[in-house]
Amino acid sequence: MHDLLLIAAYAALGATTAGVLGSIALRLLRHRSVALSLAVVAAVTVAAMLAGTLSVAWAMFLSSHDLGVVTTVCAIAAVVSLVMALILGRSVVAGSRALAAATRAFGDGDGFAAPDAAPTAELAELGRELAATSTRLAASRERERTLEASRRELVAWISHDLRTPLAGLRAMAEALEDGVADDPPRYHARILAEVERLSEMVGDLFELSRIQAGVLSLAPTRMSAYDLVGDAIAGADPLAREHGVRLVGDGVEAVPVEVDGREMTRVLANLLVNAIHRTPADGTVAVAAHRLDNSVVLSVTDGCGGIPADDLPRVFDTGWRGTDARTPPAGAGLGLAIVRGIVEAHAGRAAVRNVPGGCRFEVVLPAAG
Repeated sequence: MHDLLLIAAYAALGATTAGVLGSIALRLLRHRSVALSLAVVAAVTVAAMLAGTLSVAWAMFLSSHDLGVVTTVCAIAAVVSLVMALILGRSVVAGSRALAAATRAFGDGDGFAAPDAAPTAELAELGRELAATSTRLAASRERERTLEASRRELVAWISHDLRTPLAGLRAMAEALEDGVADDPPRYHARILAEVERLSEMVGDLFELSRIQAGVLSLAPTRMSAYDLVGDAIAGADPLAREHGVRLVGDGVEAVPVEVDGREMTRVLANLLVNAIHRTPADGTVAVAAHRLDNSVVLSVTDGCGGIPADDLPRVFDTGWRGTDARTPPAGAGLGLAIVRGIVEAHAGRAAVRNVPGGCRFEVVLPAAG
C-alpha cells in the first residue's frame, strides 16, 4: 500500500508540473490561433502523462532499456497527438474564418448566409443564431422602411391639410379686420368650425404619437359589449341623422370584455364616423358584437361600395386615405391607424374585408374570463 501511494504521489507531482507549465503557455498564447491552442493542449496532455510515467519509472529504478522503451512510446504518442491536434485546429480555424467572413458581410448590410459545413457543433449553433438574427434584422429594417415611408406620406398629407384651413382662417381674419366681411357672424362660425377641425387633427396626431411611442396608458375594466356599442351608437347618431344614414345595432350580444372604456369607445366612434362618411344617404351602417371561441368580435358594416383589393392591406396604415371619392373633407388619414394601435394595445387585432355593397371592419378582442 505504501508503494502504491508513493507511485501515485510521483505521478501526480510530474503531471501537475506539466499542467502548470501548460496553463502558463495557454495564458501567454490566449490571443493566438485556435490551432496553436489545441496543439498546446495536446502537448500538455502528453507531457503530463510523460512526466508522470517517467517520474514513476525513475522512482521504481527501471533498467535503462525499460526506461528507453517507455520514453519512446510516450514520444510517439506525443507526436501523433500533436499532429492530430494541428489537423483539427486547422479545420476549426477554417470554419471560424468562414463564419467571420459571413458575419462581416452581415455587418456590411447584406444578409447572413451560414457556412455549409461547420467543423464543430458550437460553430454550427453560432451560425444558426446569426442566421436567425439576420432574419429578424431584415424584418426590422423592412418595418422601419415602411414606417418611414408612412411618416413621410403623413407629413405631406398633414401639411396639405393644415395649409388649406390656415389659409382660410387668415383670409377670414383679414376680412374681419378690414371690415369688408358682409356677414361677420357667419365668418365667426366658420372660423370656429375650422379651429375645431384643426384641434381634432392635432388631437389625432398626439394620440397616434402616444400609440407609436408605446406609452398609451390603459385602464381596463370589465364591461358588456352591449353597453360599449350602445354608447358609441348614441354618440354617432347625430352625425348619422345629418347624413341621412341609418344606424342599426340589432346584432349586438351582451358578451363581457375587459377593455379601457374610453379608448375602446374612441375605436368604435372612429369606425362609425368613417362608415357614416362613406355610406350614401338612405344607406345603413350596421354594428354587431358576438363571441367567437375565446374572442369577442365587434364589427361595423357600411355601404361604401367596397374597397379596391390593392388598397385593403393599407387601410390601417398611418395617413392612408384611399381615393378621393373615399376621403372625407375633414380627414387626415389617422382615424384607422389610431383604431389599429388601440386595438393592438388591448392584445387584439383589427381587420377589414369587402362584403356585398360595402365593407366590414372587425375588431377582435380577448373575451373576459
